[in-house]
Amino acid sequence: MEQIKIGIIGGSGLYEMAELTDRREVTVETPFGPPSDSLIVGKLAAKDVAFLARHGRGHRLLPSEINFRANIYAMKLLGVERILSCSAVGSLREDLAPLDVLLPDQFLDRTRGRISTFFGNGIAAHVAFADPICPDLIEQVHRAAGKGGIHTVKGGTYVCMEGPAFSTKAESRLYRTWGMDVIGMTNLQEAKLAREAEICYVTLALVTDYDCWHESHDSVSVDMIVANLRQNSRNAQTIMLQTIRDMSGERRCGCGEALRNALITDRSLIPAATRKKLECIIGKYLS
Repeated sequence: MEQIKIGIIGGSGLYEMAELTDRREVTVETPFGPPSDSLIVGKLAAKDVAFLARHGRGHRLLPSEINFRANIYAMKLLGVERILSCSAVGSLREDLAPLDVLLPDQFLDRTRGRISTFFGNGIAAHVAFADPICPDLIEQVHRAAGKGGIHTVKGGTYVCMEGPAFSTKAESRLYRTWGMDVIGMTNLQEAKLAREAEICYVTLALVTDYDCWHESHDSVSVDMIVANLRQNSRNAQTIMLQTIRDMSGERRCGCGEALRNALITDRSLIPAATRKKLECIIGKYLS
């Protein structure tokens, strides 16, 4: 399997970046089933990158239908060490307006029953997740956004809801009283699994609207949301391109050793099938 150190998860519009060269499709099989789609591999800013459409090309998958384990495992198999993720969110703050970008450093889980761990089936692990976002990667992305002149706020909490329906007004107002910043449906599971896979992870939360709490919400039209989505996609491309252009050297954060003290199970008791299934994630701790 080829080694590609940078992964991007987001909408299929990212594949259309003019700067992406030598692009080709790669089908990756994982022990957790197929990823959302085949991956698009190419060069961006002279670096090898792998793109994955979170909902599949054509946006075919609901948030609850996404095979998050397969998506992150596929990135791991390719050798990815850093994942740049982007997704549309609703703002829960007056000062986070549509077309702004938030780089959350915390998550709150309001999903129900989604699988968000590689472990089980005879092996237990408990990773530290107090700080779910890579501190080095979020700094790199924030600097890149500044260079691109895109209003970006570093730090905040992303509420991950089940969906696919949006919030009720009661829910939206409750999250505001809790001090939450944005709301979306996908990124928490990615962050958890990336940490278990020892991959650096950051989310670009692209604000399209004010959720449903804002008094002017009823005046927001579908055309306006679509226009915001398109502009957000262009902003995400600008930030990611600059981030990758500036990226250099080996990782200095602790993400690459997240499992060092997390594996609890007696190594001699790990079932052979589970050991084989997780080889690319835990292999270096079993030798």
